[in-house]
Amino acid sequence: MSDVKKCRDCGLFKPVGEFWKRKASKDGLALYCKECFGLRGAKSYRGKRRAEGKKSREYRRYSAVPEGMKYCPRCKEIQQLDAFGGNRANPDGRAAYCKPCHNKAMAEIRERNHGSSRNYLLKLRYGITEREADTLLARQGGICVICLRSPAAHVDHGHVTGLVRSMLCFGCNGGLGQFEEDVWVIKEAADYLERLTWHARLMRLELGADVIEGWPDRGRRTVADLKGTPRDYKLRHRYGINERDALLLLDLQKGRCAICCDRPAEHVDHCHDTLAVRGMLCGGCNTGMGQLRDDPGTLRRAADYLLGELVTEVPAAGGGTRLSFTVPDVDPSTVPLDGWDGYRERDAAHRKALREAEPAIRESWIALPGDRAVSRFPIDRWLAAR
Repeated sequence: MSDVKKCRDCGLFKPVGEFWKRKASKDGLALYCKECFGLRGAKSYRGKRRAEGKKSREYRRYSAVPEGMKYCPRCKEIQQLDAFGGNRANPDGRAAYCKPCHNKAMAEIRERNHGSSRNYLLKLRYGITEREADTLLARQGGICVICLRSPAAHVDHGHVTGLVRSMLCFGCNGGLGQFEEDVWVIKEAADYLERLTWHARLMRLELGADVIEGWPDRGRRTVADLKGTPRDYKLRHRYGINERDALLLLDLQKGRCAICCDRPAEHVDHCHDTLAVRGMLCGGCNTGMGQLRDDPGTLRRAADYLLGELVTEVPAAGGGTRLSFTVPDVDPSTVPLDGWDGYRERDAAHRKALREAEPAIRESWIALPGDRAVSRFPIDRWLAAR
């Protein structure tokens, strides 16, 4: 048997490997080479499609793609396999389109089926449509319901129930996550900022002050800094304390976070206005307070928000209902984004007064010099975490 054969269509002599097998032929091979066979089949198929009023893509011979390469039918280019994403549903384990074309194709499909990518993601993640999210945002007056400072841009939902709660800004949404949505810890963080917790009492009893003011020459580079350890220099440069001060705070707190008492204290916490060091915190509490702007009022609003006591439905003046999330109450749709300062301050004062009026809180407070009161150390929580 010859190693070559002539194709009846193209008239070229080609290796027998370029011909399909055909039992009806004397030599057991097709009359046409694979390339011409594909052209004949494509012509017949496309003729039938045209007769039915349908369109077909341009014919392409798959066997012409070199080993380790793949053809993208969208950009019509042969590229390396690494240019294609993974897809276990396909025989080659790769997506049909290259990565840029795949992204464009998915965006077009989402636009066609869901109206927009945002609408698709909102339905996928939260079970609401883009219109419902915009309606909720309008009812809030465009403001974040927790901090009353920044425009709301993120849908917040309960991770247990999956239900949408409200629209929040990036900081408040992230702050809830850093605190792991623990209402007790968030309330304790508010009291910690106002020096009303066991930590402030311990600081006053042991150090004579509830904060460490730090050295007045903080941030300066001196010969002493260069001779000390890198941590010594970093602490002095940033917080005005040295490593011995940090270890003293850590020892007073028994190595635990001054707020949650659950995790090891790893970060020095300081006031960004007075620059005074307040204590040592874990990463979650330190970051969570920062994202909630180190504001006791915002923290208390966040705690009430998680309890479902912040955002309520009240009757609207023109009929129906509207949202209410401040004391004193105001229709959020009537307040401009830069007009919330007064409402935020009055709301914070109201929630602080409610906190101080709680009988359980007043009974657990201990009077200190200067008529200052702080709550007792939550020993049961701390022991449970050890």
